Amino acid sequence: QVQLVESGGGLVQAGGSLRLSCAASGRPFEAYAMGWFRQAPGEDREFVAVISRSGFSTYYADSVKGRFTIFRDNAKNTVYLQMNSLKFDDTAVYYCAADKSGVGYLRTGTDYYDYWGQGTQVTVSS
Repeated sequence: QVQLVESGGGLVQAGGSLRLSCAASGRPFEAYAMGWFRQAPGEDREFVAVISRSGFSTYYADSVKGRFTIFRDNAKNTVYLQMNSLKFDDTAVYYCAADKSGVGYLRTGTDYYDYWGQGTQVTVSS
């Protein structure tokens, strides 16, 4: 089992930046691929980014590619989401999640993730 706690959300103007953090406790952090998802009011939860257990591989949703960067520090049991050039449409609750499967490819569906944080609100003003 792993516990995930997100932080770093807030209110930012369009064009601004935020860095989200997700701290993990429990089983060895490097055993999990880590993903970021988001959910806007009235919408389904959607994939944002994922990073492999080693940190060497990443994958992004088209809507954030080139603006967001996912990275991890296994020594600190933390995964990050650096968000630049924020847009109004990025407004959502952002969640980190852990995939314990150990499969050799990155997964984007919410059903594949075993553990979830409580979420952190990101609000982008236009």
